[in-house]
Order: sequence, then structure tokens, then C-alpha cells
Amino acid sequence: MNDLILGLIIFILTYVLMIAIPNYRAHVAVTSAALFVILGLLPISEILPAIDFNVLMMIAGTMGIVSLFIESKMPSLLADYIIDKMPNVKWVVISLSVFAGIISAFVDNVATVLMVAPVAITVADKLNIKPVKMVIAIAIASNLQGAATLVGDTTSILLGGYANMNFMDFIIYDGKPGMFFVVQLAMIAATAVLYFVFKEYNQEVHLEHFTEVEDYFPTFLLVGTILSLIIASFIPNTPDLINGYICMAYLILGIIVQSKKTSFTHAISLVKADMDFFTLFLLAGLFVVIGGISYVGVIDEIANIFVKFGSDNIFVLYTIIVFASVILSAFIDNIPYVATMLPVVTGIAIHLGVDPTLLYFGLLSGATLGGNLTPIGASANITAIGILKKNGHEVPSSTFMKISIPYTLAAVFTGYVLIWFLFG
Repeated sequence: MNDLILGLIIFILTYVLMIAIPNYRAHVAVTSAALFVILGLLPISEILPAIDFNVLMMIAGTMGIVSLFIESKMPSLLADYIIDKMPNVKWVVISLSVFAGIISAFVDNVATVLMVAPVAITVADKLNIKPVKMVIAIAIASNLQGAATLVGDTTSILLGGYANMNFMDFIIYDGKPGMFFVVQLAMIAATAVLYFVFKEYNQEVHLEHFTEVEDYFPTFLLVGTILSLIIASFIPNTPDLINGYICMAYLILGIIVQSKKTSFTHAISLVKADMDFFTLFLLAGLFVVIGGISYVGVIDEIANIFVKFGSDNIFVLYTIIVFASVILSAFIDNIPYVATMLPVVTGIAIHLGVDPTLLYFGLLSGATLGGNLTPIGASANITAIGILKKNGHEVPSSTFMKISIPYTLAAVFTGYVLIWFLFG
């Protein structure tokens, strides 16, 4: 058995097992990575080059900073201000979903849901209405905005690391509006769907008190991180790991300041509690696996299959990538999917002799938005359903998908057209 076939078999088994036992995805990825090395499919000298430490440091750094930001209660206060300005529940829901989206462009989607969903539940309790649809709207809006910025979602960080894109590349790329503006227009189209879903929610809402925020430093920390990433975008010849260094530096600063207010042990415990080591190990393992299948030629073969199926037509291939990503991400985790497809997309672009940007952004939009189709398609959706169950509310898949499907389709088609118009 040659290396290509053996590598393909291990890769397929890896994916099958990650889908079959999702709670052990990280274990599967690390074990698979070890197999590639043990069987000689990836030389030991290629292990470290295969791992994108910039991506890992960015994810770890932003996770820690976000944990301090949530602890400060600033997101809850911002939500209070929004509610106070809205005339009725319909506009509260719409504004909270937009607010969740804006927060999610800079903060992890799951963290966003954990911040904003309790606010919606409190509003619903005060008005004696069910919060199910409100929380669903918040979850899917947070997923949508994950593709807007470099730090909005793990998939965005993966693309940024792989394609050497900086923060500003998501805003303006090659003199054209980037993913940020594409996502904002997609959000407008999708929010129009929410308007009709909640058109009968006209109950008035009153806010009795505002959340008290005693520590504003985590807010400055998060804003400082984002501004530093933007500034670094304009500095030429920066180190390859610059974005990771920035995120980790601000996290260390946050821990130092927090430790002076409480204790070093408490600061570390606070950050550690919200640090998703599962995702970090999953990605580290996947980087090695992808390095292995690239080394033995599997990536090239997959790219060739796409090219043959698309008849060398860039529009057909772009369409296949977008909508295949939407469908697949509705059922499987988009992190391993995007990590695997990035080198495939690059191979397709090289074969056709075209700039891969169109396919990169098509992959990102399809994979990020596709998770909204089903209750299990994104971690934020699962988190939202868990919060509702904890508060005594069951969420049938039909209820979720009555909102999520039209919302997702409106966003996907808008993004699909805009990305082709801008980069096709």
C-alpha cells in the first residue's frame, strides 16, 4: 500500500470518528497526527512547520481576554442600554440579535451567546412570554458575524493564518470591500427575515435597573487588542507570528492587572476556566494531519477531483465550494472542515491559475453561515439550546429551523452574490 492511499485511509477514518464521537474530536485528531508521524507519512522535521502557532496563540489569547471582558459585566450593561431605547419586544429582539452579531465580530460566538441570551430570557420572563425564538435569533446572528473580522471566529483565524491575511484584509482587501462589508449586507438581508418572524411581538418593555460595571480595564484590553491588530496590519515586514504575539501579550497584561486586584491564582483560574483547550488540541492535531496528507499528495488529488467535477470553470467551482460548505457545515464541525479545505482551495486556484481569494472567502462564508441551518451545526446553537433547556424550555428542531433556514438562506445568497461581484 503506497503512502497516498494509506494517508487517505487514515484521513477518512479521522473524519468518520470525529463525526461519530464528537466529544473526543481532539483525542482523535491528536491520535491521527501521531499515526502520520509513526508510520512515516510525515517526517519529524515537518511537524512544527505544519502547526500554525500564530493561529493557536490568537485563539488562546482572545479566549482569555474575552473571559475577563465577560467577567467585567460590560456586555450586559451595553445590552441594557439597547433595551432601554427600544419601544417593544420586536425591536428588542432585533436589536439584541444585531448587538450579539456586533459583539461576535470580535468575541467568540459561544461567549457571545453566553453573554446575551440571559438578557433575552430576563426580558421574556418579565413579559411572561417564551424566550425560545429570541434566543435562537441571538445564536444565529452571532454565528453570522463570525466571518466579519480576523478574530470573529476560529474559521476566520484559520483563514487569516493560512492565507497570511491581517486584520485590515477582512475590512478592505486589494482595494475592495472585504468580508466585513459582505457580512454586514448579509446581516441586513437576514435581519429582514427576523422582522417578519417577530412582527407580532409588540409588547412594551421597560428596564428597571442597569447592570453595574466596576472594572472597565477588560474593555480597554479588548479594544486595545483590536486596535493593535489593525495597527500591525499597516506595518511592513512584521514577524509571521505578530497577531499571535499581540493577543498573548494583551492576555498576559490582563492577567497581571487582574492578579493585582485579586490574586495571581484567581486571575489564572478565571482565564483557565474559559480557555477552550479542547479546540486548541483539536487544531494542533489537525494541523499535523493536514500536513501529513499534503506531504503524501492527498490534498492535490482532492483538488484535482474538484477541478474535474467543476469542468475547470471558476464560477462553477466557486458555487460548489460555497453551497457544499453550507450543507456540510450544517452537520459537521466547520473548524476541521475549513482547516482541511483551505489547502484544497489553494490547490484548485493553482491548477486554474487564478487568485484564490474568491474561493477563500466563498469557503469562509459557506462554512460559517452553514452552521446556522440546524441546531447542531454550530457550537453557539448548541449552547443556546442548552441555556433554554436549563431554563425549562425545550427546542424542537422544527422550531429552530423555521427561523434558521430562511435567515441562513437570505445571508448566504447575499454573501454569495457579493463575493462573486467583488472578487469573481
